[in-house]
Amino acid sequence: MRGGPSVLGIVLAGGEGKRLMPLTADRAKPAVTFGGMYRLVDFVLSSLVNGDILRICVLTQYKSHSLDRHVTTTWRMSSLLGNYVTPVPAQQRLGRRWYLGSADAILQSLNLVNDEQPDYIAVFGADHVYRMDPRQMLQRHIESGAGVTVAGIKVPRAEASSFGIITPASDGARVERFLEKPTDPPGLPGDPGRVFASMGNYLFSTKVLVDALYRDAEDERSVHDMGGSILPMLTERGVAQLYDFDENHVPGESARQHGYWRDVGTIDTYYEAHMDLIPDRPVFDLDNRRWPIYTHPGQLPPARFIGAGIASESIISPGCVVRGQVTRSVLSPGVVVGEGAVVQGSVLHDNVRIGRGAVVRGSILDKNVDVPPGATIGVNPERDQELYTVSKNGVIALGKGQPVL
Repeated sequence: MRGGPSVLGIVLAGGEGKRLMPLTADRAKPAVTFGGMYRLVDFVLSSLVNGDILRICVLTQYKSHSLDRHVTTTWRMSSLLGNYVTPVPAQQRLGRRWYLGSADAILQSLNLVNDEQPDYIAVFGADHVYRMDPRQMLQRHIESGAGVTVAGIKVPRAEASSFGIITPASDGARVERFLEKPTDPPGLPGDPGRVFASMGNYLFSTKVLVDALYRDAEDERSVHDMGGSILPMLTERGVAQLYDFDENHVPGESARQHGYWRDVGTIDTYYEAHMDLIPDRPVFDLDNRRWPIYTHPGQLPPARFIGAGIASESIISPGCVVRGQVTRSVLSPGVVVGEGAVVQGSVLHDNVRIGRGAVVRGSILDKNVDVPPGATIGVNPERDQELYTVSKNGVIALGKGQPVL
């Protein structure tokens, strides 16, 4: 921040995203398309940049080419002011090994910290959908004198096994325990049906983080993970503090959108988050001019609706051509919907083509999928189970360029 404390942003973007297969078969999870024109990594980068954290390193590892290319071509900051967003691939700086975990990823990248000499380090995950003003969290961190501040959001206790769970102390601020994906954590006082889940966003005082990373590296029993190793260590030392995401207020958000955060780690949650975008009053509105989500706009013409082509309660990106009927769907750039075709409750990635008279329902089609004329997806459940990936909730997913039979 200019004239304020120096903050280095580190975005952990090496996730493989196995539960999002087949969308992650050819790319890292943070590079997966979301909301038509965006990549998942755009959401964390937009929050950091909007919040004046303008020197950001994106740590990558798994199938990172498309992610590296997107960050490099999209996130160009002012070199005159010394600002940057840069992808940092795994480089085996500490021996002939790749990252052992997210903590080891930062340990192997401490040259970045040594170069910048920041007062604080914001370590944020790269694969969630939300808006956040990190300045408010930083201010709370500085005022508290904590070694680390962890952003937490209240979720149903039944979902605890999917998250790192924060148990606050009696003062409501200090972290008493940090449990990584527990099966039966205690509920919150006065609200036993809910728990605080870690959002994967941390603010560290630099010395505290560096010391913890070196100590963790010496522990042969450690899994070398931020949530599984570093946070429990600092919690035991009594230097971890909770930041309640409900206290964060983003300019331009409505009361309905306040506190929105989604972990889109599975096909079902990814699909549901898309459905949150499309109602008349969406739970998460991509159009917030005071806190925009940035991405590369591409060089495509406006969408066209030809003949009887129609779309309702949908997001239609540039370059799309709609000759059929689209409802409750999200279309990425370059999608073509043929005459008489029907697309309902679906998410279509770049350059998907829906042939004349074809029907697609309740599906996610990755880029370059070509649905032949008259073909159906989401009409015959038994056939879909045999041919495609079908989620627990019945969402059908096809990978990049996958043939439609």
